[in-house]
Amino acid sequence: MRLEYRLEGRLDALKIAAEGAPAPLPLWEHTCFEVFLSTLGEEGYREFNFSPDGQWSAAEFSRYRERVRFLENDGAPVIGMARAAGVLTLSVQLPPALLPAGPELRVGLAAVVERNDGRLDYWALRHPGDKPDFHHDGGWTLLLDTRLVAQ
Repeated sequence: MRLEYRLEGRLDALKIAAEGAPAPLPLWEHTCFEVFLSTLGEEGYREFNFSPDGQWSAAEFSRYRERVRFLENDGAPVIGMARAAGVLTLSVQLPPALLPAGPELRVGLAAVVERNDGRLDYWALRHPGDKPDFHHDGGWTLLLDTRLVAQ
């Protein structure tokens, strides 16, 4: 699976970890890009966090916010970052071993953006509740039929 995130605007007003300068942990408390993947019809899901500096974390959950394990020993994504005037692009290639099994995957895309003053903005294709909650499957709005892309 290949993902590409694009952040546009006044990047100088944001805290963005540069390559070679590790972001503080946990990643989701700072500027990072996220994807949530679940097999259609299943409660379990996987969460991936990617920092512009190339750090990443991944976990498997049996159901809403019930983490079973971290996935760092199951393979590693390839992460690339490009930065130009007012645009940051993060590309991610997830190996098949990190993906949930199943012919149809529900996908939730999200981002946490940290401002220089420490405030956080939470972006997603959809926020199903009053407050941002990327783990809420009501925000996983994309459906990927892996049978159409498998080779």
